[in-house]
Amino acid sequence: MEYNFSKDLKSIREILGISQSEFADRIGVEQITISRNELGRTNPSAKILENVYTFAFAKNIKINKLKEMFWRDDLKKHEKLLFHGAKSKIDGEIDIHRGRHNNDFGQGFYAGESYEQAISFVSGFENSSVYYICFNADNLMCKRYAVNQEWMMTIAYYRGALDEYKNHPVVKKIIEQSRACDYIIAPIADNRMFQIINSFIEGELTDEQCKHCLAATNLGMQYIFVSEKAVAQAKIIERCYISHNEREYYKNIRLEESKLGANKVKLARKQYRGKGRYIDEILV
Repeated sequence: MEYNFSKDLKSIREILGISQSEFADRIGVEQITISRNELGRTNPSAKILENVYTFAFAKNIKINKLKEMFWRDDLKKHEKLLFHGAKSKIDGEIDIHRGRHNNDFGQGFYAGESYEQAISFVSGFENSSVYYICFNADNLMCKRYAVNQEWMMTIAYYRGALDEYKNHPVVKKIIEQSRACDYIIAPIADNRMFQIINSFIEGELTDEQCKHCLAATNLGMQYIFVSEKAVAQAKIIERCYISHNEREYYKNIRLEESKLGANKVKLARKQYRGKGRYIDEILV
């Protein structure tokens, strides 16, 4: 899927309330270039894509957020708007088999609940973009997780930290339950959070300490499609271009949130010290 550039270009210009000639002057191109792109008679160059979206974001026109609002307005019953941050272009349809096996919940297609959430994970990649997905969850089986022991141990297993205990009945049951569904809704665990989970697996933290440390760095919820039936009810509806200044904006937000979360983790480690059980007490 390509960007909906012609519609975005016209929307940006209409928000600014200026003519094609005025807009062309501001971004340094000919008026005919703006006209042809608005009519969709030419494929936009990499330069004009960057110039237009950079200019809009600098003027505080967050076109991707505006589109999110309109898509939400048009959702039907049982439909949900989801977001996938991609490091590069998605070719073809959504595929549950393209993902890595060592993601949070194994192989599957991952999506988030908001534009900000999706872009924050790919803002460091030059050719990244965000895809909007319309998902109809009707007649699908869902497995939900909260920030608890089951969630921590499931992620630890799929990320390869529970190999020592993979044949334990508790672990086998946890993994079976993680695939007895069409899709999963669970808290996101980034690499920084996995380090905390790993400290629990290695016996440095109790389950209670780990839970509160992870709750302190909440990144929102993620959807994981694990069955063909689930991806059949998920449709990509828009691909959003991310300009350099927008990537930098969200990269800085992520950095600040990371610093705040790290401080909360330090306090949670101390406040819940000695409470809960260690991994070898759980998997006896």
